[in-house]
Amino acid sequence: MSSLVWIELNRDAPDYNLQELRKGLSKGTILCAVVKANAYGHGVRQMVPLFRSADWFAVNSLEEGIELREIGEKRPVLILGHVPLAELGKAVGHNLDLTVYNRETLEALAGLKLKNPDPARLHLKVETGTGRQGVLPDQIRGFVEQLQSVPGAKLVGVSTHFANIEDTLNHDYAQSQLDKFQQALGVLGDLKVKPQYIHTAATAGAILFDKTHFNLVRAGIGIYGLWPSRETYLSTLLGHRPVPDLRPVLTWKTRIVQIKELPEGSYIGYGCTYRATRPIRVGVLPVGYADGYDRKLGNTAYVLIRGKRAPVIGRVCMNLTMVDISDIPQASLEEEVVLLGRDGEERISAETMAEWADTINYELVTRISPFLPRKLVKYQG
Repeated sequence: MSSLVWIELNRDAPDYNLQELRKGLSKGTILCAVVKANAYGHGVRQMVPLFRSADWFAVNSLEEGIELREIGEKRPVLILGHVPLAELGKAVGHNLDLTVYNRETLEALAGLKLKNPDPARLHLKVETGTGRQGVLPDQIRGFVEQLQSVPGAKLVGVSTHFANIEDTLNHDYAQSQLDKFQQALGVLGDLKVKPQYIHTAATAGAILFDKTHFNLVRAGIGIYGLWPSRETYLSTLLGHRPVPDLRPVLTWKTRIVQIKELPEGSYIGYGCTYRATRPIRVGVLPVGYADGYDRKLGNTAYVLIRGKRAPVIGRVCMNLTMVDISDIPQASLEEEVVLLGRDGEERISAETMAEWADTINYELVTRISPFLPRKLVKYQG
């Protein structure tokens, strides 16, 4: 392809990852693919059709939900984030499930005077210890009673989200959250309310703890072939749990746009943070922090050219990055460069790049520019 910076997506990996995660679920458990934030940076329009066996989708915003409907997606779509009060009618009109935790949302829905047979489908979010969205346990009874008074509204789901299930080997806090959630279910039972969908688990919970599955699992990072954390992987091994074979979907590439020979002592990039200790052959790449290639990667990371490592030298610029290709004499103008992914026997994983940038793989892939073209490819093996 003609673009100088692009993303390649392994067309077979997304559904393969779904199937790997589904192996650990009870028969009949709904598997919801989380495609918020442009499908974790992979490209939502390209990725959604690849999740062939997903039962549901989840997004963060109304705009993301409408986008799925506009590309023809008919499967259920759950909005996890807040929908502006003035836009609630639009959400219901697009047949999007809503996560609710504000009384003002219920009041606005009541003002719409909705009618069956197409009710507003609501999922109650319970605050169990993450300190984000959710109704506090002692407020659930009043909240649900108010919800039941809203014309055309139906409580179809109840959920929570774990705060510390993937960053630790000690899961006591996650258990305390699960206990609080069970208490919330008890309150609903006292009210004779039985939501059809009960969900707490994201990828880490899905892999580690059967008791978090209930009848719907919201899988995010894992469906893109990435582990939530090293701790999750280690906990899986220590717990003698089945280890899903997750296959990374995304490869990030660019090309060399200039090659120059510079003498020993030359400075490279802004701030003169790199000085050549020998005559050096520099490859200039047309990618930078505007594309999501982190500025912290300067003088730290490497890229792959012809299956060999080429160190990043100097600071990463807004639109340019320089690499040392002195030891790759065959490298030529417009040579293909792998920023993230595999080239021959070498591989740069999202986890490795995240370590270089002092962040996590979630952030690393999510902030890749949505303006970069995405191309579906079929990798062998």
